Amino acid sequence: MEFIEETTLIKRAITGDTYAFAELVTMHQLFLYNLALRAVSHSQEAQDVTQETFIRAWKGLKNFRGESGFRTWLYRILMNLCYDRYPRLQREKNTISLEEDEEEIPVESYLEQGSEQVELSQFIQQELRNLPEIYRLVLSLRFKQELSYQEISEVMDMPIGTVKTTIFRAKAQLKERLLLNQEVHTWIA
Repeated sequence: MEFIEETTLIKRAITGDTYAFAELVTMHQLFLYNLALRAVSHSQEAQDVTQETFIRAWKGLKNFRGESGFRTWLYRILMNLCYDRYPRLQREKNTISLEEDEEEIPVESYLEQGSEQVELSQFIQQELRNLPEIYRLVLSLRFKQELSYQEISEVMDMPIGTVKTTIFRAKAQLKERLLLNQEVHTWIA
């Protein structure tokens, strides 16, 4: 099958082309599901939220103005659904205070390459799951979904400075958790 650009699919879907919308769903469903899973932490709930996102997107497609990217628009719908279903996410988002921008230190810079990499990766994934939902979300958007700070700001409806602060704090908390574990301590520079 020939590759069709996303903008063409969007235009066709707006006119009611269900095939074009199905292609858009295929293009974005994994990203949305992964974001939902980080937000709600349960597979079935993540599937439900993802499906509801696409239903709302289909119903509201005529309102998509293209001011932001289509993926960002979908993420915003998904986040609004998560905030509605899980008010704790909204409360966490609202309790993050804005401070001066702090230097961002990637977690990856603390890790040495070595034979323990797989075990360390599993431990990091476990510690990520232990972070507050809001931290998991921003880290996922930034590093897994590779969204810019501006895109995260739009998706999460947060000022860009708050996004930067939240990412900094999430990484600092993850680093602290890693340093507290004696076994991992020897792997961290």
